[in-house]
Amino acid sequence: MSLPHAILTALIEKPSSGLGLARRFDKSIGYFWSATHQQIYRELGKLEQAGFIRAREGDVVAQGQRKTFDVLPAGRAELERWVAEETDPRPMRDPLLLKIRAAATVGGVGLVAELTRHLELHRRQLAHYREIEKRDFAESSTAEAALQHVVLRAGIGLEVFWIDWLTDAIETLE
Repeated sequence: MSLPHAILTALIEKPSSGLGLARRFDKSIGYFWSATHQQIYRELGKLEQAGFIRAREGDVVAQGQRKTFDVLPAGRAELERWVAEETDPRPMRDPLLLKIRAAATVGGVGLVAELTRHLELHRRQLAHYREIEKRDFAESSTAEAALQHVVLRAGIGLEVFWIDWLTDAIETLE
């Protein structure tokens, strides 16, 4: 049920077309809640049907033009309800961890190379997050920016964890 809430959040931050929203998912929200463009468009239709969003009044949409969506009061109320709702931690489900567990049984041929590849990917992602932090949060002055920075810092912390853990796992296997 979180994709509709991610979309409502993004549209409250900045009313957008479906394409604009999909691009924003690719650049920011997608770092912690991914969705395909098709999923986003499908969900926009459901949100509009539920009365949570609407295309801007006066938008006459001809073929090839884009509707810009605004969040309606019912959509904002739904997002506020959801924010206040309890959410339990999700169990981890990572194929890399399963591969390591399987390697304990059948051997780990090629596993160091795969772990090394993952280590490089996490190093790149951490560098990317640090660039975003430097660019967007050097002077965080609003409460909204502070909360967005908290989310980014979670991503940074996870990348630091994975880098440390993968480094240790590689040393253990070697």
